[in-house]
Amino acid sequence: QVQLVESGGGSVQTGGSLRLSCAASGYTVSRYCLGWFRQAPGKEREGLAAIDSDGSTSYTNSAKGRFTISQDNAKNTLYLQMNSLKSEDTAMYYCAAENSGGYCGRLLLVGMEYWGKGTLVTVSS
Repeated sequence: QVQLVESGGGSVQTGGSLRLSCAASGYTVSRYCLGWFRQAPGKEREGLAAIDSDGSTSYTNSAKGRFTISQDNAKNTLYLQMNSLKSEDTAMYYCAAENSGGYCGRLLLVGMEYWGKGTLVTVSS
């Protein structure tokens, strides 16, 4: 059973940074794609960043240039470094995983199989 637990959310001022963490268990690194999604109030969920089992990363336009996804396989932890935060980044952020043979492909667009409960990020001026 894959379990994902996010942490690191909170309140930050515009222009600030946060690093989200996702503690993952119950999965085999070589078989899974891992990613970050978010959902703002009144909006649909959107993909942000994903990482293949070989470390290749992909980003949607919402995350490119400001967010960086990384993972520490020794700690089974996924990270999302978020810089230059804007008010429109306010949302619940979710860690996700898919048993995809380690390849993420279009999973940022269609969603993944396993989800954490989320961590709230609030950006204010």
